[in-house]
Amino acid sequence: MAERAIIGLTDWLKTPAGAYVLHWEQAHLDVAVADLFGFHALQLGLPELEALRANRMPHRWTATEHAEAGAPPQAHDGATAETLQGEATVPVRAAVALHCDFDALPFDSNSLDLVVLPHALELARDPHLALREVERVLVPEGRVVIVGFNPTSLWGLRQHLGRWRRQLWPRSARGLFLPSAGEFLRYRRLRDWLRLLSFEVEDGRFGCYRLPVASLKWLERSSWMERVGERWWPVFGAVYFVVAVKRVRGMRLVGMVRAQRAVPNSAPAPVVATHHHHQNSNDPPP
Repeated sequence: MAERAIIGLTDWLKTPAGAYVLHWEQAHLDVAVADLFGFHALQLGLPELEALRANRMPHRWTATEHAEAGAPPQAHDGATAETLQGEATVPVRAAVALHCDFDALPFDSNSLDLVVLPHALELARDPHLALREVERVLVPEGRVVIVGFNPTSLWGLRQHLGRWRRQLWPRSARGLFLPSAGEFLRYRRLRDWLRLLSFEVEDGRFGCYRLPVASLKWLERSSWMERVGERWWPVFGAVYFVVAVKRVRGMRLVGMVRAQRAVPNSAPAPVVATHHHHQNSNDPPP
C-alpha cells in the first residue's frame, strides 16, 4: 500500500496499522474497565473505539469535540477489506451522546465515576487543562483511563523522522506514518501531570511492538516482535494506557458520626467528698 499523507486519526484507523492498534487497545480496555463500578461513565473522543462496552455502569456516554466526528464510517480503499489475524480493519463506532469541549465538560464537579480518554489528550487544545477538567468531574476514588501513542518507540521514531523530512523537503510526496494532528505525550510526563493533580497511578502498560510499516504483509511477518518486545523492551511499545485513581487527602466523615459520640461519664468525686464530710461531722468534738 502506497504511503500518503494522513490527515486525522479517523482515517488512519482504517489502515492495517490502525486496525492493529485499535484491536490491541480494545482488548486491553475491555479488561481494564470490566471491574470498575459506579453509576456514571464517560468516554471522551474516538467513537471508533468502544471503550465502555465491557463496563457495567448504568449510565455510559461517549462525547466528541466536533459534530462531524460522529458521522458514519465510509469505506476505505481495497486494503481495508483485508484482515489482520481475523481482525476487521473497518472500525465500529460507538454511539455519540454529546458534543462538548474537553477542557469545559458539561458535568457537575464530583459527578462521574469513570472517564476514558482514548487519544483525547493528544488532540486536545490544552491537554493539561483537559486533564484538570477530568479531575474536577471525577468523584473521589473515581478512575481515569488514558490511551496514547508512545513517542519513545519505533513508531514514534518514524513519525519524528517524517516530520523532519517534511521540514527539509516540503514538497515531498511521502506522508507521515501516524496521524499528523495533535502532539504525542511522553509516558513519564503524563504520570507527572497525574501526580500534580492528586491522582495515583494504579496500572500502566505498553503494547504494539511490531514494525512501523503500512503493509499488512509485513505487519503479520513481524508478529514475533510482540513476545520479544514485552520481555526485552517493554517501555518501547507503540501505544500505552494508564489507569489512575483520584485521591482526596484529609477527607472527613459527616452525618451519623456526630450522633455516635460517646456520652461522658459523671465523675464520682462529689459523692466521695460528701461522704467524707458526713463522717467528719459525726466525730466527737475535741
